[in-house]
Amino acid sequence: MKLSDSVNNIKGIGEKTSALFGKVGVFSLWDLLLYIPRDFVVNPPVRKVSELSEAKKGEMVALRLTVQGVPSLIHVRRLSILNVVGSDDTGGIKLTWFNQPYLKKALQPGITRVFLGKVNFNKGSFVLDHPRMFHAEEYEKMVGILNPVYPLTHGLTSKGIGKAVQSAFDAVSPIRDFLTDKEREALSLPDLESALRTVHSPASPEIMTKARKRLAFDEYLSFLLSVRRMKTETASSHNDFVMKESQEAAELINRLPYQLTNAQKKAFQDVLNDVGGERAMNRLVQGDVGSGKTIVALLAMITAASNGYQSAMMAPTEVLASQHAEKIRGLFEEYGLDYKVVLLTGSLTAKEKREAKKEIENGNAKIVIGTHALIQEDVVFQNLALVVTDEQHRFGVNQRQVLADKAIDKKVPHVLVMSATPIPRTLAIILYGDLDISVMDELPAARLPIKNAVVGIEYRKKAYNFIRKQVEEGHQAYVICPQVEDSEMVEGENVTDYSEKLREIYGDQVRVAMLHGKMKPKDKNEIMRQFSEHETDVLVSTTVIEVGVDVPNATVMMIEDAQKFGLAALHQIRGRVGRGKAQSYCIFVNTAGGEDENKRLKVLNSTNDGFKIASEDLKLRGPGDLFGIRQSGVMDFKIADVYNDADMLKAASQFVHSISKEAEDRLMNYEADTGRVTL
Repeated sequence: MKLSDSVNNIKGIGEKTSALFGKVGVFSLWDLLLYIPRDFVVNPPVRKVSELSEAKKGEMVALRLTVQGVPSLIHVRRLSILNVVGSDDTGGIKLTWFNQPYLKKALQPGITRVFLGKVNFNKGSFVLDHPRMFHAEEYEKMVGILNPVYPLTHGLTSKGIGKAVQSAFDAVSPIRDFLTDKEREALSLPDLESALRTVHSPASPEIMTKARKRLAFDEYLSFLLSVRRMKTETASSHNDFVMKESQEAAELINRLPYQLTNAQKKAFQDVLNDVGGERAMNRLVQGDVGSGKTIVALLAMITAASNGYQSAMMAPTEVLASQHAEKIRGLFEEYGLDYKVVLLTGSLTAKEKREAKKEIENGNAKIVIGTHALIQEDVVFQNLALVVTDEQHRFGVNQRQVLADKAIDKKVPHVLVMSATPIPRTLAIILYGDLDISVMDELPAARLPIKNAVVGIEYRKKAYNFIRKQVEEGHQAYVICPQVEDSEMVEGENVTDYSEKLREIYGDQVRVAMLHGKMKPKDKNEIMRQFSEHETDVLVSTTVIEVGVDVPNATVMMIEDAQKFGLAALHQIRGRVGRGKAQSYCIFVNTAGGEDENKRLKVLNSTNDGFKIASEDLKLRGPGDLFGIRQSGVMDFKIADVYNDADMLKAASQFVHSISKEAEDRLMNYEADTGRVTL
């Protein structure tokens, strides 16, 4: 079999399982081999109940217990709670499962099993939450082994994915490596096949680190070569849409109820110089959370409109696109700017889509706001001259060609990329090598600095009371959890159970909603709309809200298991509050309680400057960060992390600069073999 073959070529993967893999972005055998675990857990040795006093709250423990009596099953609202007592020769402990009533039949009085779960305390007694059951002989073979935990969707299990990965290796081995032995030696990297095998089944964290570095290097190399191709293409791109400075944009700047910062003025001037210059603009405006990038983009779009051209702004979510459209329309109405703003998203009715596309095609719509759907085949522009995009939607060669086809006579439109990711400049120059960079390093004067607190789990009650008080004052709050639902193997708070817990605590006084990435886009949009329009008070979410809507009324951000996130990611999440006139707060809950974790998190206490935080993140991260969820999410790399893998980014950059034509051809053939699509 070839790496580019579909996963349904593997024995045991039929149409149904193949569709489930498709939900998590796995279509080919190569996708499957690159679907690396998000965490690893080591099964602990079996302990006695009497030894639990040494365990930390939330720690994973294994106990060999005999079930005492018949399990009890109670229902509290939508929650079912199954309880039973297990004991060994040193004492007893309560075992608890939520929403798993079917386990009652398996828990026969008198049976002895090894129970693996998280230990907690309730009213002075130990409780084992959501334990898994094993026969003693079965569990003995599992002790000390690094067990992979894959990102899952309903219907897929880590065990099932592991079996599929092994089948894929059996089908495609040996895997050809595009790097020569000499090149690998110079880079101190393992060969491709052993790196792939290791990331799924590492003997130790140290070996895993080296293997992952190799895959990060490959991803960077592929990306940087495509950037080089884009740069070559861009260098020869004539300015097909020369624009003069707009009197309307200048008047709007003077009439705004606030003064633009010097950084905003400079960034806009850079844009004006580009659109009036000889080459098509390809510019990145890099500004910290809340630095006011959107007004710079709007001024650029007004400039295009006053020159008779169309512009398109692409947002990462439908709700954000809708919010942008509403704000721009309101601003135009307030300041008497007579330009038609059209919104185009997937959730519009068929009639609304037809009308929007008609207005775009006949040129009436000067400013078009939407999601990635804007570059779909049936969207025809009359004279598209400017595209503004979030960094999540960076355009590569293929997408840029699609856009060029939408402009007059296939002319190349100007491209403005907005980024809120505080990447240190040395790394930004490498990553955005095809773009000119404007840095916005000032925050508007009216913004109140967010007040931060790093706390332990004992502070939760105070935090819940504080959130209640903020809600009573008319404000809203976010609570962030690292997981969607409870995992049998991974410690950490999850959105599903946490939402239920807050509903129990607050009752009808506080309206609690839940949001995560596994929901359907339509449902996510509706939940975000309700929160933005204050139909709910507290939103319990995963990091999906990092690119959420602007809710100035939200004043509290509480982040559970904060020690599991990178500092830069935490700073991005924190940026969802502090967007209004009221004082805002961010509570980082360190559930591990360690001093090292506290030291890391207290960097966020000391500064709201994303660039300083990013630099500290580079210094403070360690090999342990490779396991877990500290991915920065920058550029949507599958494996590489800009902060953790800064060394590989630099190494790949140097390799690209020195690469021979023969080596580049090797990489191109490798991409053809794998079916990998570069930007």
